[in-house]
Order: sequence, then structure tokens, then C-alpha cells
Amino acid sequence: MASNPWQGHNSTALFTILLVGAAILISLIGYLASRLAREARHRYTPVTAWRDASLLAAAAALALYLWGCLHVVFLEDQEQAEECELHRPAGTPTLVGRRGDFIPLRLVCEASNGHDYSVVIPHYINPSVAILLLLALAGALTAAVLHYKQHTSTRKKG
Repeated sequence: MASNPWQGHNSTALFTILLVGAAILISLIGYLASRLAREARHRYTPVTAWRDASLLAAAAALALYLWGCLHVVFLEDQEQAEECELHRPAGTPTLVGRRGDFIPLRLVCEASNGHDYSVVIPHYINPSVAILLLLALAGALTAAVLHYKQHTSTRKKG
């Protein structure tokens, strides 16, 4: 049985990503908001500052990714096909398929000449998510290095 060339994103996976992602995002926002309390601010160290900055960047990346997913959720198959036709580049022959990718997040329209192009998902989503995830990784690594240095220097003293 051949697969349907006109499929978009798997709706079960899409809704699961939205539900789980929203729960994680709300949890991250709640945690980061709790870090703004007076008691938490007084205990801020460079390690906790870098950790929280890393979590903030990860939360922003997740929020953008979920925003991109919402663009797909509200379009029916017919509307996705219309978007493919509407945004078809000049000189592109007939469309032969459509597919949905989650990483990077995109809805791809496939042409008969082997070329494809992305529609529906705003073009700023994927680059922004990538940059924010790199910032989150850099913050987490910086926090880990600072924690390691702090931990090894206190062991040497004691």
C-alpha cells in the first residue's frame, strides 16, 4: 500500500505536541515567575542566573514552536492545498504532493520537477527556534561550568 503524497502533519502527533508543549511551557513560566520572588532574588548566584536565562531561552523557543504548530492546526486539507497553489513560485510545474515536517517545522509543497517550497508556517519560526535553542545550550553549559568550578574550589578549601 503506497503512502498518500498529499498528507500534511500527523494530527495525533500535532495535538500531542501542542498539549504536552503547552503543559511544559506553563510549568517553565511558573518556575521562572517563582524565581522573581524576593527570597529567590536574594539567593541569586551567577550559576542560577545562567540557568534561569537558559530556561527562559528554552521557554521562548518552545513558545515559538507551538505558535508555528497552531498555524497548521487551524487549516483543513483543502486550505493547505490552496496555500500551496497560492504561494507556488513562478515557473513551478504541477504540484504532486504535500508533506508535513516537525523538525524543522514546515508544510512542504512538492512540485513535479523535484523542487519543493514551504507554506503556512511563518519564515521566522525555525531560525528563531534554532537561535534560542543555541542560546539555551550556551546558558546551560555556562551554568554547568560555573557550578563545576564553584564545587571544585570549595572541595579544595575544605
